[in-house]
Amino acid sequence: MSREKIIVIDFGGQYNQLVARRVRECNVYCEIYSYKTELEKIREINPKGIILTGGPNSCYEEGAAACDCSLFEMGIPVLGLCYGAQLMMHVLGGHVCKAPVREYGRIEVAVDSSSPLFGNVEENTICWMSHNDYIEQAAPGFEIIAHTSDCPVAAVQWKERQLYGIQFHPEVLHTIEGTKMLSNFVYQVCGCAGDWKMDAFVENTINSIRKTVGNGKVLCALSGGVDSSVAAVMLSKAVGDQLTCVFVDHGLLRKNEGDEVEEVFGPNGPYDLHFIRVNAQERFYRKLKGIEEPEQKRKIIGEEFIRVFEEEAKKIGAVDFLVQGTIYPDVVESGLGGESAVIKSHHNVGGLPDFVDFKEILEPLRDLFKDEVRRAGLELGIPHKLVYRQPFPGPGLGIRIVGEVTAEKVRMVQEADAIYREEIARAGLDKSIGQYFAALTNMRSVGVMGDERTYDYAVALRAVSTVDFMTAEVAQIPWEVLGRVANRIVNEVQNVSRVLYDVTGKPPATIEFE
Repeated sequence: MSREKIIVIDFGGQYNQLVARRVRECNVYCEIYSYKTELEKIREINPKGIILTGGPNSCYEEGAAACDCSLFEMGIPVLGLCYGAQLMMHVLGGHVCKAPVREYGRIEVAVDSSSPLFGNVEENTICWMSHNDYIEQAAPGFEIIAHTSDCPVAAVQWKERQLYGIQFHPEVLHTIEGTKMLSNFVYQVCGCAGDWKMDAFVENTINSIRKTVGNGKVLCALSGGVDSSVAAVMLSKAVGDQLTCVFVDHGLLRKNEGDEVEEVFGPNGPYDLHFIRVNAQERFYRKLKGIEEPEQKRKIIGEEFIRVFEEEAKKIGAVDFLVQGTIYPDVVESGLGGESAVIKSHHNVGGLPDFVDFKEILEPLRDLFKDEVRRAGLELGIPHKLVYRQPFPGPGLGIRIVGEVTAEKVRMVQEADAIYREEIARAGLDKSIGQYFAALTNMRSVGVMGDERTYDYAVALRAVSTVDFMTAEVAQIPWEVLGRVANRIVNEVQNVSRVLYDVTGKPPATIEFE
């Protein structure tokens, strides 16, 4: 679909998705591309503006991620963030070197509010710094528009050429007025109109699906999670009874979840969907036997899903299209967008086998972040309760069991997770925590129960507060609640003798364990 677009050029920064998401919050569409993208490709995209991300390199070192100086001569506004700002200065004749004092964390920055970038920003504002290098001297033609006590060049501009550089990270929530700065860039500098609206996206996508599918038959991979549920309802509105939804119970769901999914989407549910449930627990357990490596588990689960869908498609007859609830973070984290390392292969993206026996895979939500998927769900009339349910990964408990997956381990984590969720709800915390679950570690430890020695497993509890699921902070659950959960788990779940609470944020950890 034709729309105005800002592109993010990724130099390996950990916040690349966050940059794109913040721009979209300004109602401007944004996509991520690798720094290796050819200039001709960028010209074809015809973006309204370009944002250069942070990155782990020193721009002056041999082999560091770089860009052609022609990027800054295309007449397209450019904003460099952290490494992106340093690289801009380095390429255009400034001087970047090791900083005498490393800045990390929340820092007060003095800004020139007359700059288009800092319009309506407080003259002294709190920003998030994370750099070992700094801009010692700005490139010719640039003026300094921000500084800190240890960083004399915290931001620069060449207003006439619409080139801007910021040493800090406006995309993270720790930068108090960061979204305002990015909004200034896309509206005041790039001249965007802000045409990225969810109602228009839903309508345009439904029309596009109808055109693509024609009279073909469609099979939707329905897990019951937010993403696949929104995709299923969208396809139903687009093609009606040409759609069949196949729910594969792979034995890695939460306790009773298979029945709950069938209750919502099955023949007695509120949606008029042709629904098929496939109970494939033993099949998946056999495939996962002896497998411990997380990426391998994800790929096995992803391939086996596809094989089940292919088999069901043959029973239906002449199915042309497979629909998946792939979303944008799945694509980026699987290493298929930008330049960041593969974090984890999502079962429906990086976990797909080389050969898939469908004419085409449809991914109507592939361009969306999680919060945008939820907004699309509300536009489609899906109840708030379903749209805002807890995220659950496609590989399910397979990536919440560290090490080999067995039916017995699944039972342990299902029971522990059910207790945890029950106590969180009883304490009234279920609405305030972004995501929470129990995982089974592969650690066994000595304990004592009933005056006898035990040697059983440890369960880890995870709970995070997050807005976007790309960064997260540990939820501070009251000790008395954790105590009740731990006491119930070790008393009620056989073969578990220890309970741990994960206090690691994202980053450096991911929300899931594998």
